[in-house]
Amino acid sequence: MSLDSLKARVPDYAKDLRLNLGSVIGNSDLPAQQLWGTVLATAIASRSPIVLRELEPEAKANLSPEAYTAAKSAAAIMAMNNVFYRTRHLLSDHEYGTLRAGLRMNVIGNPGVEKVDFELWSFAVSAVNGCGSCLDSHEQVLRKAGMERDTIQEAFKIAAVVQAVGATLDAEAVLAE
Repeated sequence: MSLDSLKARVPDYAKDLRLNLGSVIGNSDLPAQQLWGTVLATAIASRSPIVLRELEPEAKANLSPEAYTAAKSAAAIMAMNNVFYRTRHLLSDHEYGTLRAGLRMNVIGNPGVEKVDFELWSFAVSAVNGCGSCLDSHEQVLRKAGMERDTIQEAFKIAAVVQAVGATLDAEAVLAE
């Protein structure tokens, strides 16, 4: 199971996704830990069993055990945070924004890897989950840490393509039943 195997599963009508998958992952300028942490976290966030099964072994092979766990942690904590903060943002009653969240988020303060890597993965998962508040928050942290816009865009390009491939392959699996 690998990137090549996943690309081979993409149907011809979604050839652009196959090509984009090869370019955003196969030709990325991100350092290996940032790349494969982003891939793993967004594969989890995509909720696609096919995508996760295909990409996880390669991600695991390219990440330290600590980074592997941290990428999974980013997907987990952002699954909660994206719903919470997106809902708070979307409510027309802005008083909710003044209330204490009361949710544990300790992993954000101590993710077990470089903070900037964890923030990038959290940002990418937030892109998949569509939380504008979280996107803004993580993007600001990344920019303050000196990360360039091109690098940040790499993460949301990966998120977009992984999500699209997951949606396409999951739809094909349903249609084949």
